[in-house]
Amino acid sequence: MDEALDRAVRVFSERGYHGTSIGDLTAAMQLTAGSVYKAFKDKREVFIAAFDRYKGERDAKLRLLIGAACNGREKLRNMLAFYADASSGKLGRQGCLVVGCAAELDTFDEEVARRVTGALGKSEKLLGELIREGQADGSIPPTVDAETAARLMLCIVQGMRLVGKSGRTRAEMAALVDLALRTLD
Repeated sequence: MDEALDRAVRVFSERGYHGTSIGDLTAAMQLTAGSVYKAFKDKREVFIAAFDRYKGERDAKLRLLIGAACNGREKLRNMLAFYADASSGKLGRQGCLVVGCAAELDTFDEEVARRVTGALGKSEKLLGELIREGQADGSIPPTVDAETAARLMLCIVQGMRLVGKSGRTRAEMAALVDLALRTLD
């Protein structure tokens, strides 16, 4: 089921919720319509399960990358680089399920809105923690307002995901990482 949900994530990310039909999902998930409806009540339930799977997998990968760094600034660099990678090439053109939801569904579905708001809040909180860690270890100046800087970094990473849909290169997106980090000097 995890593999099927991963394929559903790809379709929802590429086409959006409203642009995805049950036929699109059954083809991508390699399941019959009956199997999809047996596992999920409707397209919305497939979407919510796919969203939760997407966030769980991406959060786990991100935590590994952050954990590999030696100080707060390098952890922040790794997080920004993670988003730069996800915002370039084929993966970037596929799009981000969170950004797509924020633009397409957030105002129409309270449960999805809570998930999107929660995902963005979790990212902003993590960014703030990394900035404060950098301040504590001396890799980020103590004069930086951690809350405001975290919000700026959130806007940068989510903006990268949106702009990545236009087919940006890895080099274009990686250049943003260095520029973003310079705002903390």
